[in-house]
This record gives sequence, structure tokens and C-alpha cells, in this order.
Amino acid sequence: MTLGACGTGGPGSADVTLKVVVADDGADGDHATTAYWKSLVAAFEKRHPDIAVDLDPVERSRLTEVVADRVAAGDAPDIAQTGAFASYARSERLYSADHLLSIATQADFVPALARAGEISHVQYGLPFHASTPRLFYHTKLFKKAGLDGPPTSWAKLAADAAALREAGVRTPYALQLGPEAAEDEALSWLLGNGGGYVGLGGSWILDSPQNVTALRAVRDRLVAPGLTGPKGATMDRSEAYREFVDGKVGMLLAHPALMARADRAHVPYRTAPFPRRQDGTATPTGRTDWLVAFQQRGHPREAGAFLDFLYSRPNVTRYAEQQGTLPVTVPAAEAMRGDGRRRALWPFVDQLPDAQFPQLDTVGGPKVTAALQQRLARAVSEGGDPKALLSAIQHTADSEMSQVS
Repeated sequence: MTLGACGTGGPGSADVTLKVVVADDGADGDHATTAYWKSLVAAFEKRHPDIAVDLDPVERSRLTEVVADRVAAGDAPDIAQTGAFASYARSERLYSADHLLSIATQADFVPALARAGEISHVQYGLPFHASTPRLFYHTKLFKKAGLDGPPTSWAKLAADAAALREAGVRTPYALQLGPEAAEDEALSWLLGNGGGYVGLGGSWILDSPQNVTALRAVRDRLVAPGLTGPKGATMDRSEAYREFVDGKVGMLLAHPALMARADRAHVPYRTAPFPRRQDGTATPTGRTDWLVAFQQRGHPREAGAFLDFLYSRPNVTRYAEQQGTLPVTVPAAEAMRGDGRRRALWPFVDQLPDAQFPQLDTVGGPKVTAALQQRLARAVSEGGDPKALLSAIQHTADSEMSQVS
């Protein structure tokens, strides 16, 4: 279901009307992101009376489907928020960033995010919001278990989880390999052992020795000894966040969005980098949604004006602060980094430039993502075979690649 158009100018009072499809990410029915978009559109239309914006907020669960259906029906919007854009870029449906944005706006993007939006070294995906997870740990439960700081290796993480279990903590480490966010949780473990989903050459490396070893370690050190609680490896992100706030989880990998919920509930917690397998800090993961501009309606100037306005420092900062995400531009990140009221977010901001994004939006990506979401939990559960699983998904990815090569 969509919430309907809400441009304030309307087609009759402007030279051009932009169709803009975005995600309605409101929690508990409050349509929080839609309120942001409406305010932004009103301010833009006041500054650009010749351009109206037909805003169409769509429930996030239906966003990809709605955009794909409209493109297939020959009714592509001018601008759309999406989780995947590679297929549109390869079929030459999108404007590139340099065709839309001012040089100043292009230069403002956090470099890691700009690179993640590229296809063949041309940027088509414009990062809209960004996030990177850290290890949250419940300081009261840690103190109860006799622990005085976060783990700095996987062996220490397992030992801390064992101590939490002895202290009566229901879920020492919340392993979020349920369908909701399995690919996100898993990537942190893979990167912590020098692996990942995609190699430097852009090809899939799902069944690499580093990846197999990482998942075997999760299975043998955490799941098999019962250190991931009664749900084993099947916990979804929303459930893990809720149980951490309820004091049932000792530690978990989480995004900044958890902070507001934990703060409201007065949960004593701290955050730390996710550890590497042997010792030290793992390469952080990152996630983002993208904005893309379709060529079909032929409004690059007007779409560019709207996007330049959207990516101004005040608007980027306001969105990040309101939605509990991280700024996608360097000026906005620097502003947040210099704001003492946002001190708790500084570690997340600091690790964003080094974050590696899943790179699942490539040939075979939808099938790979679905397989990871549905099968990872079984692979690290009792009797699971990480190598067999990763080899099977690698075969699927290779088959998809061979059809377009």
C-alpha cells in the first residue's frame, strides 16, 4: 500500500512534476521517514516553484517490488529509493551521478559509499542513508559475569559468552542468522577472518577457505556449546534488539538504531569494534539504501536540482539525527563528529569510511542473498556443513554469471 502523493505545488502550478518513490520506514505506524520527506519536499518546492514533487511513500517490504513493477510497466519514476540498482544501470535506464549532481555534491559523498554505488567505475547509486554495526555489550551483565571489557578476538568472545552463561544470561551472544539480516551478521564474521562475499576483481568468493573457516568457527565455538541461547543461530535482528533491551542478551552486533531504544529503557551498555578472529579489529561492515534517477521521463535537470537540495549538509544531518542513521556526506559527518551531543555516535561515524559494503547487488545477487538469508542458520547449527552450503551458493552465483558473460 502507498500513502499517496503529497507534492505541495501540484502539476498545475509548476513547469515539471517529478515522480519520487521512497520507503516509508516509520516505526509503530508513525511514518517517521514520510514526515521527513514531506517537509523536505515543501522546502524544495518553495525554493523551486517551477518544479513540483509527486511524492509516493511505499512500505519498505514492498519497495523493491513496486519500483520493479513500475519500470516493467513503462512508468518508471524520476527518482526512486531502492536496495538494488545494478540491473537498471546495466540496462541503461539510469542517469549517472555526474549527469545529475553538481561537482560539489558529488565530491561530498563519503568515498566508501560513492565507490559502493559504482558499476564499472561509474556511479549510479546515490547513498541515501548509511549505517555500520558495532559490538554492543550489556555492562551490568558483564559485571555480573566478572568481565571488565569487550572481547578482542573470537576466542575471547567465546570465553566471555561462556562466563555470561555461567552467570545466568539467557543469550550470551545473539547470533542473528535468521532471515531478516543473516547476510549482514555473517559478513562481519567473514571479514573478521579475511574473507567476504566478493573479491577484488568483482567475482564471487563465497566458498573461499577463509569464509568456510569463519563459519565453522561460529558453529563450533558458539552455537554447538549453546552460547547463542535457546534460538541457536536462528534469531532475527528485531528479536535480538528487543531481547537486548529486555536484559536477556549479553552482547550482539548492532547498528546505531539500537541506541535510542536502549537509552529509552535505561539499559547500561557500551559499544566496541567487532573483533578479528586472531586479535584486533575486523574490517567493519556497512549498509545503505540508494537513490537512483531513471531516464524515462527525461528530467535530469530537475532531478539533479532536487538531489542537490537533498544532499545539502543541513538536510543530510537532519535526516541522520531523526532516523538514527549516519551521514552519507563528509560535511555532515564532520558536523556530527564535532557535535558533543552526538558523542555516542562518534565511533560509528569514525568507522564508516573503512566499512565494506556487502556488494550483493551484482549478477546473481538476489539469489545469493535469498540463499544466505534462508540457509545460513542451518549451516552453522548442529550437523550443519558450512563448506557444502557455501559451495552450493557459489555454484548458483557462477551459473548466473555465466549467463551474462
